[in-house]
Amino acid sequence: MVNGKTEPICKNRPKTKSSCRTLPIIPQFEDFLLTLREKQKLNRKICGNCYCQDYLDYVYVNDMGEPIKPGYLTQAFPTFLKKHGLRPIRFHDLRHSNASMLHATGVAMKEIQQWLGHSDIGTTSNIYTHLDHDSNISSALAISKHFPT
Repeated sequence: MVNGKTEPICKNRPKTKSSCRTLPIIPQFEDFLLTLREKQKLNRKICGNCYCQDYLDYVYVNDMGEPIKPGYLTQAFPTFLKKHGLRPIRFHDLRHSNASMLHATGVAMKEIQQWLGHSDIGTTSNIYTHLDHDSNISSALAISKHFPT
């Protein structure tokens, strides 16, 4: 805040070099983004000169074309969880869930590392990927194959 006014700080580059990556998009997200783009076009038409033209290259802006406040998702996430009867977690914890679900479905750790944009695979395997009970059963069954019955 400067002189009682909020000043947006826009960053057009990722946090780290490994964060800069290209990932495939699933059809559901592609459809969502295309719908969002159409909504933005409609809003530009309806609002005319009142529509902010400074952020036309941004993916997510409000109805007037202004950037969404950076903390919006983090602040709105607890309300979303409560509304849907889910336990409270931090928004960032979704990255851990994503890594764990990818691992549980057999995606290689190196691929998960690249998906998350970690420069060190140790970060992915030691901090982000959590094994579930099924993984423990799987490990136990693999070990049991080497013992006589």
